[in-house]
Amino acid sequence: MQKIAIISTGESGCSSARVLEQELQAKVIRRDELATEWQSFDAFIFIGALGICVRSIAPLTGDKHTDPAVVCVDSSGMHAISVLSGHIGGGNELTERVAKALGAEPVITTRSDTTGLWPLDLLPSKFGWKVAPGSTGMNQAIFKFVNQKPTALILDIRDAGAQYLERTLPRHVTIINDLEEVVNGHFELIIAVSPFIKTPPEDMPFLQFVPKVTSLGIGLARQASPTDEIHEGIRNALLSNKIRPESVRNYATVDIKSQEPYVRFLQDNGQEVSFYTADELDTVEVPNPSDVVSKHVGTASVSEAAALKATEGGHLVMEKVKGPNFTVAAAVPQSLMRRDNGHIEIVGAGPGDPELISIRGRRLLEQADLILYAGSLVPRELTLCAKPDAVVRSSATMTLEEQCQLMKSHYDRGQLIVRLHTGDPCIFGAIQEQMAFFDANDMSYHITPGISSFLAAAAELRSQFTIPERCQTIILTRGEGRTPMPEREKLHLLAKSRSTMCIFLSAAIADEVQRELLTEYPEDTPVAVCYHLTWRDQRIYRGVLKNLANIVHEHNLTLTTMLVVGEAIDNRKGLSELYSKDFTHLFRKSENS
Repeated sequence: MQKIAIISTGESGCSSARVLEQELQAKVIRRDELATEWQSFDAFIFIGALGICVRSIAPLTGDKHTDPAVVCVDSSGMHAISVLSGHIGGGNELTERVAKALGAEPVITTRSDTTGLWPLDLLPSKFGWKVAPGSTGMNQAIFKFVNQKPTALILDIRDAGAQYLERTLPRHVTIINDLEEVVNGHFELIIAVSPFIKTPPEDMPFLQFVPKVTSLGIGLARQASPTDEIHEGIRNALLSNKIRPESVRNYATVDIKSQEPYVRFLQDNGQEVSFYTADELDTVEVPNPSDVVSKHVGTASVSEAAALKATEGGHLVMEKVKGPNFTVAAAVPQSLMRRDNGHIEIVGAGPGDPELISIRGRRLLEQADLILYAGSLVPRELTLCAKPDAVVRSSATMTLEEQCQLMKSHYDRGQLIVRLHTGDPCIFGAIQEQMAFFDANDMSYHITPGISSFLAAAAELRSQFTIPERCQTIILTRGEGRTPMPEREKLHLLAKSRSTMCIFLSAAIADEVQRELLTEYPEDTPVAVCYHLTWRDQRIYRGVLKNLANIVHEHNLTLTTMLVVGEAIDNRKGLSELYSKDFTHLFRKSENS
């Protein structure tokens, strides 16, 4: 968090100063304290005339890499102006924050910010990257980039930063797969995001960002030393395999090596080290198992297995390398590798309203080459944001085998597939069989969560499903229809708690649901029957439990209907206790303790 000081040069700016003091957790200082406090704060906010601000800071400025950020706000609070260290020092970002807090107009003059281009010098701190040795210089790259010279972009990794660059690609930037494409491309700048060593053409401005994505698995001889020689040996192994040492994010080994000198050396130097038992490592399939290691350690591999374990079954970018008294292997998570094959994202669509999908989910839909959506459950409107050449298919009439084969055909062409499921895919989402297919075929996939329909029910009912001292549990379940329920999860057993119960997929068996719930809930317990929550044709019917089945039958409700049961529905009693003076005091005390 930035340490911010506020200097108000007149009484008319006091109200703005009070707002910013609270909003930014800033400290108000006097103008005559500026010189002595210049290096004590990350940023200064002047409230008053710009001329006074400039004359006050002029004798104190030195270097843009070390000067604090300075923002000036006029006394009426109408404009927030980035004055000093706007780019590197964070002044431009602070200007935006100040403007939002005051309802003012931000004034920013840094070229990359005003043109919407990437702030190349800020990307490392924003995404945790390093600038690779061998890059020709940040200033030269920025000059070429902001003047919109033809730029080649190489993305070997699919981390958040690489996705940001791809999503916001300027017109003068072209994504290429390899440096060989530069020769005939008439480029004037190369930017790369890669954990691998890149050798650009001579005299070509080149800037490489190195993401921390590599996990190292290490095997060590007993009491292996000296540690500096081991460290240098591991570094040389990485360089020989064209891997940037700067890309290493963590280490992993077998647990019996936790007290080895080199492991302690890593931990003393702030490196993260993960430990796995021999039994855990022995379950990992590796390319270079060893009978000798198996005999002495109890697992056929330490370095390769540990690297793969640390990346949850990632991709080996360096197989086992043997040193005098160590072995080392390197892996990168499958989800981060930009490979020839594609990627599948299982996306939660939310309850139905296209505006209730997550920002990430919407972005993935816009980027996808194939959208396969659950047509009977997900409104088609959610897919209308697809790019023009995307394939959009409903799975409503497809078998599981047909769905999987369709996704694999696009995956094998290196494409992005979005499997769009209703609500949150992990709640009655039927994704287990699909993930088993992906695992069996070594396919890269990930899950983007969504807003579940039970949350939409609470919102549409304007109800808090948990009430202090009355109901603190929400049960998500279903009735027993064609799919059997575990004996311990029968509705009449779950009903004993009288919790707020959200019952999915059960409108067709409403009579049985009502019968089981009445064994524990009072017959006048509030219920809500919610059809197509947040869809355009949403319908919600309120009543009491003894009439639940009649409500369902009367309105011919079957699919996409949620049954909500519990006294929390529309209950406003007792909620004032939450905002009592004593409770608020205790809450603030615990917040600051």
